[in-house]
Amino acid sequence: MAQIVFDCFPGGRRKALVMSYDDGQIHDRRLVEIFNRYGIRGTFCLNSGRLDRDGYLSSGEIASLFAGHEVAVHTVTHPCLTHLPRERVIAEVMDDRRALEKLVGYPVRGMSYPGGDYNAAVTDLLPSLGIAYSRTVESPPSFTPPDDFMRWPISCHHGSCIEKGKAFLQVPPKWGRQVFLVFGHSYEFPKANNWVLIEEFCVLLGRNPAIWYATHIEVADYLKALEQVRSSVDGTILTNPTGAEIWYSDWSRQGDVFGSIKPGQTVRL
Repeated sequence: MAQIVFDCFPGGRRKALVMSYDDGQIHDRRLVEIFNRYGIRGTFCLNSGRLDRDGYLSSGEIASLFAGHEVAVHTVTHPCLTHLPRERVIAEVMDDRRALEKLVGYPVRGMSYPGGDYNAAVTDLLPSLGIAYSRTVESPPSFTPPDDFMRWPISCHHGSCIEKGKAFLQVPPKWGRQVFLVFGHSYEFPKANNWVLIEEFCVLLGRNPAIWYATHIEVADYLKALEQVRSSVDGTILTNPTGAEIWYSDWSRQGDVFGSIKPGQTVRL
């Protein structure tokens, strides 16, 4: 009998790479060009109140520049959210969402905390504001996917991405789903004169058929969809009530045989 395990991402991949960059300065242009060259995708968290200012991106280029990537909230003015009253937090998040959605033409549902600053009052508020996840700057030792999307940790800052990337590649695939999340600011590359670092990283990690190159929201939506799969007691009948295709492996055959359940489909194994 099949032993179905939901231990993989789309396509049967067990590794996902997410690049996460904040602030929306003009150096994002070069960073996006590098990502596109190597088939890597990113999430770019923007302060709408800083667009069109000196050193920042123009509002008119956001949709085309970040096509194929994700645009997410970073608040309008980049305040420390724990220092604000509830009403100001709501305004900073919702006004940023509204402004960015007008630019990109889709619902903006992700976020990163300005300065990494958050507390329970902020995280508890965000789902009611349409935020599906928010990234922190905390770094746990493993590549385990987040169990709290409002406190999504990073794997590393890009300053240590080469060493961490090599470790990520060495994780055995049969350990199950692994997420490598790299965080930074594009202005740090010209400041440190080390654009070669991200080029080297993309050579190391790019265009690998074993890696799912995803945005934050894609990973969050997929993992949430996995939780909604319904199973019979003996595991032989599975229903996927979501709008996402759900992938699995069959451990009765050493976990190397992959299959999927289409949106709305019920399968008998």
